[in-house]
Amino acid sequence: MGIENELLQFKMDVGIQKPQNINNKEVKCPFCDRESLTDILDQKGAIIYLKNKYPTLEDTLQTVIIESDDCDGEISTYSQTHMNKLLQFTLDKWKEMEESNEFESVILYKNHGPLSGGTLNHPHMQIVGLKNVDYKKKISNVYFEGIRITSFKGAELNISTHPLMGFREFNILIDHEDYISVMATYLQIVTHYLLNNFYKGLNSYNLFFYKWSGKIICKVIPRFVVSPLFIGYSISQVTNQLDYHKDQILSLYKDEINSIQ
Repeated sequence: MGIENELLQFKMDVGIQKPQNINNKEVKCPFCDRESLTDILDQKGAIIYLKNKYPTLEDTLQTVIIESDDCDGEISTYSQTHMNKLLQFTLDKWKEMEESNEFESVILYKNHGPLSGGTLNHPHMQIVGLKNVDYKKKISNVYFEGIRITSFKGAELNISTHPLMGFREFNILIDHEDYISVMATYLQIVTHYLLNNFYKGLNSYNLFFYKWSGKIICKVIPRFVVSPLFIGYSISQVTNQLDYHKDQILSLYKDEINSIQ
C-alpha cells in the first residue's frame, strides 16, 4: 500500500505575478511602500499583519507578518525589545487562526535569504491556514530531539540528532508562552551564529514553528543546495560535528545565554 501524500495545489498564474527582489534590489519592495498596503488585519508599531496579496495556494488562507520597517533587517540584529514583541505578536496571530477552527492545521514559517524559497528581501513571516492538510501527520518526536546546548526552566535549545531534512538543524522548545522571551533570545543566538560564525558564505535559513506534544517549537534550518539523497529518497543525513557546534555556541554566546533570567 502506498503512502498518502497530501498535496497543496500551487496557482502558477498568481505565482508569476509576485514581485521578486531577493536577488534583485532594483525591483521595488512592496513592503516598504506602507501607504499602498491593503488588507491589513492588525498592526503593532512597525509590525504589520495582513493578507498575502498573492495567495498562491488553493484551499488556504495566506497571511504575512511584516517584521520591521527596515528592508534589510534580520532577526539576529533586532533589539531584544523588538524581538520579544515580534515573537509574541506572531504567536498570538498563529493561535488566533488556529482557534478559528476553519482549518485542518495552521503553519507558521519564515524564509530568509536566496536559498530559503523566499521571493522578497524585506523581513517577514507567513501564517497559512490549510483547509485540507494536517502538517502534524508527517511529524515525529524524533525530529525535535537533540544534543542540548542550553536550557532555562521550561525552554531548551538543542542541535538535532535526527534532522528533518539534513546535516545541522537547531530546535528551540518551550513548555508554554511564559518562555517566549527565552525563545526569542535563543532565536537571535542561532540566527546570528548561522549568518556570522557557522559556515563561510551562508546567507539563508528557514524557521518552522510547530505545536507538538504540549510544546511550542521552532526548528531553525540553515539552507544550502539540498542533498540529492533527500530529494530522491527522503534520506536525511546528520553531521559528525554536532558537539563542535554546541561548544562553539556556548563559547561565542555565553553572555547572551547567561543573561537569561
